[in-house]
Amino acid sequence: MRKLFACFALSVLVQLVSAQNNPEKTAFQTGSPWRPEIDVRSDIAIIYGANDRKNMTFQERVKSWRDRGYQTDFMTGIAWGDYGDYFLGKWDGQNHMGIGQVQMNGDTIWHNKGVVPYIVPVKSFIEYMKTAVVKKVIDAGITNVFLEEPEFWARAGYEQPFKEEWQRYYGFPWRAQHLSAENTYLSNKLKYQLYFDAIKEVSGYAKTYGKSKGLNIRVYIATHSLVNYASWKIVSPEASLASLPGIDGYIAQVWTGTAREPVFYNGLSKERVFENAFLEYGSMVSMTAPTKRKLFFLTDPIEDREHDWADYKRNYEATFVAKLMYPMVADYEVMPWPERIYTRPYKVANSTEQVLIPQYYSTQMQVMVNSLNSIQVSDNKVSGVNSIGVLMGNSLMFQSYPSHDGYEDPYFSNFYGQTIPLLKHGIPVQTVHMENLSYAASLKDIKVLLVSYSNMKPNSAEVHTYISNWVRNGGVLIYCGRDNDPYQTVLEWWNSSGNAFKSPAEHLFYTLGIKPSLSSNQDFVVGKGAVHVLRKNPKEFVMETSGADVLLSTIKLAYERDAKAGLLNFKNNLVVHRGPYDIVAVMDESVNAEPVVVKDLVIDLFDPQLPILNGKTVVSGAQAYLYNLSRVNNRAKPQVLATAARVYNEEATSNSYSFIAKSPINTLNSMRVLLPKAFKKVLATNAESGEIKELKAMWDERSKTVYLGFSNNPEGVKIIIFW
Repeated sequence: MRKLFACFALSVLVQLVSAQNNPEKTAFQTGSPWRPEIDVRSDIAIIYGANDRKNMTFQERVKSWRDRGYQTDFMTGIAWGDYGDYFLGKWDGQNHMGIGQVQMNGDTIWHNKGVVPYIVPVKSFIEYMKTAVVKKVIDAGITNVFLEEPEFWARAGYEQPFKEEWQRYYGFPWRAQHLSAENTYLSNKLKYQLYFDAIKEVSGYAKTYGKSKGLNIRVYIATHSLVNYASWKIVSPEASLASLPGIDGYIAQVWTGTAREPVFYNGLSKERVFENAFLEYGSMVSMTAPTKRKLFFLTDPIEDREHDWADYKRNYEATFVAKLMYPMVADYEVMPWPERIYTRPYKVANSTEQVLIPQYYSTQMQVMVNSLNSIQVSDNKVSGVNSIGVLMGNSLMFQSYPSHDGYEDPYFSNFYGQTIPLLKHGIPVQTVHMENLSYAASLKDIKVLLVSYSNMKPNSAEVHTYISNWVRNGGVLIYCGRDNDPYQTVLEWWNSSGNAFKSPAEHLFYTLGIKPSLSSNQDFVVGKGAVHVLRKNPKEFVMETSGADVLLSTIKLAYERDAKAGLLNFKNNLVVHRGPYDIVAVMDESVNAEPVVVKDLVIDLFDPQLPILNGKTVVSGAQAYLYNLSRVNNRAKPQVLATAARVYNEEATSNSYSFIAKSPINTLNSMRVLLPKAFKKVLATNAESGEIKELKAMWDERSKTVYLGFSNNPEGVKIIIFW
């Protein structure tokens, strides 16, 4: 036992030293101990769950990854989790199964049927999270804690603990949310507040306890985007957490499962994965950028729901390209659950056969994943106008469920009505969080701002002060809405405490000094800026055929005439350059179907064979990820340009270049290596045993690169190239 403790203490010391030197750029989360099949070779292994397993303690699970050179962080659910000792009374002698979220019919909402409910974060649960989970993790030497998915379902709110929290918060008895719009609004505001308070307490405890041990603890929130939560009818604290002193950043949990949610455009609802993912990632940037919190972008090569490998691959490419469209972010969770990706079979397309991940897909995926270790933040912007924004806020989650008085917002269309038409016309629309308007950076680069209170409401009068000041200084506001939904009259700041406005928009217009008609479109000059009022709910722009025409023509007028910002050209694509990488997306359903043609010599990073192409044509509805050989830094230096493994221990002489490549076992490596001249000989050996490995090597004179192909090994394959 003494020897085991000494080994673990040494492991903790190694972790603390590693945390000081590690770039903390790439990560993955896993509930498994180290296995050669899932040795992804990112900077960080985020260990999921603090529970001990049948044959392994939590500390042993952590140590298994540390021993392989990983920084180990920790993640656990804050709204659900493997907390049987809490639920069943082992922790404090009381059964807590009664704190599960409950819907109107009395059914508990389960994360894991009959075992793990979605939780109302009552005081006892918060204390459990602090003392039984966070403390244990910090005692294991972990300094980065990720609290995952603070989620309260909009359809919940009928459980006794929530009724008690209602009485404490509002000072009057609980009201069933299905009875009125106001009850729904109040219910969801409370759900929001409960998880805000829970995270504030748990993160504060982590910081304080860590400090008592001489450790600087950082706390991150792993969360879906506001776009997805509002669409899926879930309430979560989201943007407000970015201003908490106990929160250091976020993981933006965006992947095929969230991005494939159908959306309307041109009267048709269907999956529009790239566009949806682009908006999801953008809302996370909007939420965090003004507060300068660290942000990891997540993608998943598969998803929670079962589909076939071809489906996973197609949608992974779309979400991957979408996240790279944000050059201000270069930190990534490269995948969740590698054990699920590498060791679980899924269907082959057009078949009932199930197989493990095909090697062509694992190779392609690992090329993409390993490029994230080198891709950097860039000042470059996505092609097109980057100064048109859409206001959003946490209250988007407050009126999604249930329906009242005929109010419907199918597929969250009042949001997509303001955003999808712009994306489809090649405008990389920005989202602006009203909670961040106090930060000057939020509106600094915005020329035209779209606002609607059809599916959200402003959280304070200060929102309108910031907007009106921005307009008077030259900004152009487009307000869209009929202001006829039942949430316009909920008891809120605009109709209480001395205010008597019939709607929040009426207060906005009062602040701007204008009085628009309730039924017709109008334009106004306000100071150095302008206001356009469109009396349509934004959902009409996408749920009706050609419904976006009036919106797009108004935006063009606002940008060109009122903002005097130049020409607003509509196109069908988005392109961004990040170092040597070209990232391209071509939209279908756009102004035309013309392809984007990249004319340089490139490596196609979506092809597992890494072919050298004399240009690439990207067609309508497709995406591309290319390594542009015209932008290689220091072409005289031998270097790995693309690889399905992580490269270590590089050494170069006047006539040789060597390195060690590590990646999961049972996968194939593809590499493109730049050399000063054609190779004469290439040797591949097992880095541990020295055993010679089979190797494919082919020279390409145009690019001055050698293609290498061989079987991966997490222990490392040593490559020596002579010329």
